Amino acid sequence: MNLYLRYIFGLAASAVCLVCVSGCDSGRETEQDAHLSDIIEKIQEDCSDGDCVIAGGDDHLRAAASSAPLALPDFFDCVRESGGVVLAAHRGGPAPGYPENAIETLQYGWDQGVQVFEIDVAESRDGMLFLMHDRMLGRTSTGEGAVADTDWEDIARTRLIDNAGTLTGFHPPRLTDALLWAVETGAVLELDRKPTTSFRNIVSAVRAAGAEGNVLLITYNDTDVAQVAEHAPDMMLTASARSTGDVAELDGMGIDPRNLVAWTGTSNPDTGAFDRLQSVGIEPAFGTLGRPGDRLDDQWIADGDVSEFEALIEGGLVMLATDIPYDLLPLLEADNTAAQACPR
Repeated sequence: MNLYLRYIFGLAASAVCLVCVSGCDSGRETEQDAHLSDIIEKIQEDCSDGDCVIAGGDDHLRAAASSAPLALPDFFDCVRESGGVVLAAHRGGPAPGYPENAIETLQYGWDQGVQVFEIDVAESRDGMLFLMHDRMLGRTSTGEGAVADTDWEDIARTRLIDNAGTLTGFHPPRLTDALLWAVETGAVLELDRKPTTSFRNIVSAVRAAGAEGNVLLITYNDTDVAQVAEHAPDMMLTASARSTGDVAELDGMGIDPRNLVAWTGTSNPDTGAFDRLQSVGIEPAFGTLGRPGDRLDDQWIADGDVSEFEALIEGGLVMLATDIPYDLLPLLEADNTAAQACPR
């Protein structure tokens, strides 16, 4: 006879359902024992009045809890502590037939094993937030003119073009639709604010979608950091930091270090900085992306040897922003480590 236990509890900004049946694999273990123990303790506490039954006992409960997604700060802590790395797919991870900043492209990347996607957030003339990198519509869509001078109704009718210039059947998506997709799948979206919009408007959209636990807000300077501290002190962000002093300065600006992923640039990787950041529990990020032909992605992958990427990971890198996620996914064991140890 199968006995079922379902327990719904708050984790970050979302609800998580745990289901344990008598056929659970009681041998499942994860590296997040503390996380699982907290879940189990909470369930046991709420079941102590006899109103529910834990089918199969604690071993089965642990098996169910091991599949529970981690809150976003816990996810990045897990990747760091497990020695893993996450690849952040630049502009959503475009590929042949899959244009940049399209939900269909995000789904394609997710299906390939990408967990983090950098996307660009613009705002139409009439106030719709949507995904688009350029100020002008013409490079990546069939539209014409400037984003800031075009209403959403006209933008929504355009079709997206992939990086090879091939017309697709996909359309520019609203930010809200991308956020809801992330909540549904568990994906993480790095939101890169374009000049046509504001952090205030982006944060409002994130909260409306219940996606606070699925986003990183990208900052480039102190003004950006101050805006995030004002409008989203509870959300994660990337900000430039290479030392414990930089982290302390951000803390003084209102940034909770637990919500920080430290951006360390796109050239001259500094493993010493990675080590300094790791020593205070901060996840370092580095980008090998950039202009085709000049970016480290192209220079390092040209000979099929990924030792340069592996050296970054061995040096303590936790998030790698890249234009070639699909080339790197099958080659970097550390990405598999993160995916297995740290459920999203």
